[in-house]
Amino acid sequence: MASLTVHGIKVPVEPQDVSPVIWRALQSQSYEAKEAKWIFRAVKARDRVLELGSGIGIITALIAKIPDVQVWAFEANPATAELAKRVIAANDLDNVKYSQGLLTAGPPRSFTFYVRRDLWMSSTDKDQGPYERELSIVSANIDRFITDHRINALVMDIEGSEKELLQDAELPGVERIFLELHDHLYGLDGIRNITLALAEKGFAYDPRGSRGPCVLFAKNDGPREYEDVEDVA
Repeated sequence: MASLTVHGIKVPVEPQDVSPVIWRALQSQSYEAKEAKWIFRAVKARDRVLELGSGIGIITALIAKIPDVQVWAFEANPATAELAKRVIAANDLDNVKYSQGLLTAGPPRSFTFYVRRDLWMSSTDKDQGPYERELSIVSANIDRFITDHRINALVMDIEGSEKELLQDAELPGVERIFLELHDHLYGLDGIRNITLALAEKGFAYDPRGSRGPCVLFAKNDGPREYEDVEDVA
């Protein structure tokens, strides 16, 4: 199998494995480019990281290459999860535990997951657009998982479900949260609700690790690390 290299990560994926849109993004290096640049401001050496909505595992692999990091990654879509496992194996990463499933706030319950051709559009939101099939997935409790695995950093790209999760979960022991906001799904009112909910949990918006919809919320006040001057508009 031919292997692409995307953001320095080996990606053994063929054109038939993904949609044409995803394939072009992989070839052009635009796939998750913002996340690939900013993830290193969110995750530090020796972190214990929980990643939700890992997609095909490129960001997972980048996180796993940070020294002494342990990663637990979840992806709801079984087909996408299989591609991610392929990426993890191709990059010889033994510090990643990968699971197909959902973590949510509150007790386990059944969700309908809508699989779309463009894998980054698959979600639990039926109204997000046309879908190819439905899956029934029983969630597990995120706070229990965080406690059991001593997670201190949370990374997520879960297509709008972050709004409910960040409002309802307690997130015990988590110091940093790096996520992609989806304002097209819940508007500025949703972003306001997320921000207020995280502020009540002790998190602040951290501009040192944020750019556009990819944002970092943090509790700890680290060094004043900003992007290079030439990158500032």
